[in-house]
Amino acid sequence: MTALTETPPEAAGVPTPAALKRKTGGGLATYLVIRFLLIFPTILILVTMVFFLMRITGDPITAALGGRLPADQLAERIHEAGYDRPILIQYFEYLGQVFTGNFGRTISDNRAVTEMLATFGTATLELAVNSLIVAFLVGIPLGMIAAHRRDKTADAGLRIFAILSYATPVFFAGLLLKLIFSVWLGWLPVAGRASTTTEISLTGLGAPTGIYWLDALRSGNLAAFWDVEAHAILPAITLGLLTAGVFLRLVRTNLIGTLGKDYVEAGRSRGVSEFRLVTRHAYKPALIPIITVMGLQIALLLGGAVLTETTFEWKGLGFQLAQYLTARDFVAVQGIVVLLAVIVAVTNFIVDVIAALIDPRVRY
Repeated sequence: MTALTETPPEAAGVPTPAALKRKTGGGLATYLVIRFLLIFPTILILVTMVFFLMRITGDPITAALGGRLPADQLAERIHEAGYDRPILIQYFEYLGQVFTGNFGRTISDNRAVTEMLATFGTATLELAVNSLIVAFLVGIPLGMIAAHRRDKTADAGLRIFAILSYATPVFFAGLLLKLIFSVWLGWLPVAGRASTTTEISLTGLGAPTGIYWLDALRSGNLAAFWDVEAHAILPAITLGLLTAGVFLRLVRTNLIGTLGKDYVEAGRSRGVSEFRLVTRHAYKPALIPIITVMGLQIALLLGGAVLTETTFEWKGLGFQLAQYLTARDFVAVQGIVVLLAVIVAVTNFIVDVIAALIDPRVRY
């Protein structure tokens, strides 16, 4: 009588976890190393594109000061800055400076670009974080409601809201909010990061962080803190609604798919309430796609920050970028764009790490 033998999974054509790990190159550690190493060619490509695009109109000195200086002084400044040398020599020299943290000096106001980035970068960071909080607080709960009320009036209304929030130009939404809440109702400040008195008190602190609400809390000045928060509400809502529409649609779509899974149906058959099924069982799996696209939303927020900061005179990198573009100060523009590109690349890496830790399927 022949003994029954169990066919090994690999012989049956079914890959084991160990085989899958060998095939994919080592799992999480290999995935993270590869994703980290990809940051550098990404930044290099972006820096190269920015450099050559900025040189299309000629050297930065002529672009910014041409027609405002005599020809001999203009030629002298071009020679001192090295812009009369071959373009490839300028490019490799610029790469060396960038990787040592030297972005040069601005042409219009002759300040170190790194100093300018540090001064105004904190304002953009503050606005981006506030906007992301608004996007989460608005987009995720409304997406859950839309999924729970699928194909009903509330769902239709929320889907229209998501489309409008994403499609409405940022500057138009900002002007509309200013008109309603600042001009007509008088509830909130029209522009700026804080009132003049608050800015003077905060900038007078020893070694301020540049993040106004944090500096206000560090100094124990609650009046300044509430003044800063009042100025931040409209810019954060304007920029946050842009991303909230994306989150709403993502949560709705993925939650609807999750609510149709077998384990949810099993819970429903055991009498688990629909509210508990949505908030406790189907909610977490539906968040994974949001985490994976968060890096793209950071890029969207930084892009929208240019118009938002200009609309509300929020003096961050976006506001300064508009000012330097007007002045045709391409050295400053290069520095700002390169920094934003680095932020986006690093953010995407962090998001990839979080997604890989939450969902193992991402690693393979």
